[in-house]
Amino acid sequence: MSKLNVPPTKSKLLALKRQLAFAEEGYDLLDQKRQILIFELMSRLDRAQKAECRVEETLRRAHAALREALLDVGSEALDRAALGVWMDHQVVLSPQPLMGLRVPHVQAKVEAPGAQFGFSDTSANADLAMQRFVEVLPVLAELAELENAVLRLARELRKTQRRCNALSKIFIPAHQETITYITASLEERERESFTILKMIRERYGSAGRDAQASPRDQ
Repeated sequence: MSKLNVPPTKSKLLALKRQLAFAEEGYDLLDQKRQILIFELMSRLDRAQKAECRVEETLRRAHAALREALLDVGSEALDRAALGVWMDHQVVLSPQPLMGLRVPHVQAKVEAPGAQFGFSDTSANADLAMQRFVEVLPVLAELAELENAVLRLARELRKTQRRCNALSKIFIPAHQETITYITASLEERERESFTILKMIRERYGSAGRDAQASPRDQ
């Protein structure tokens, strides 16, 4: 890792140390966020898989009842009966804060099926099929919410991971190496200054002793 191109001065050393401390604190916070995101992502991924299984099972039962209804009255009679069905279902979306994200909370408000078909043109399997298709709507809403949350958490996790990598592999090592270089340069400069000062003192001290000894020699 190459060091930063900065002058080796004490003021720059202090500034770099402040930046390094801030970066290390930021990295710790980002790492904590990354761990929480991983936990939330895996939790919702597991719930999404279970919701998907429930959707598949509910749809399987609904399609089975629909096939029985088709065998009972035929597709044309079932299509005519379906045209007269009116049910007021609603999908409600509300924001749900999660680790700085706004994940939509999806809720399906379904109307109870009730009696929708006549007694002469359809069979009990038609009512059963309609009931089972209505039952799948809340589970579909839950699955949509979980899949949306998984996608958003995965994107945020990638962004957080890139920032952690940038700090831990580029920013922090570069600052540490630069601080080490500036510290060594300043220490070397101080040793040189001390050596020069010592030489000057020795030279002036020797000159002073020679000056004091000259009158006595005369």
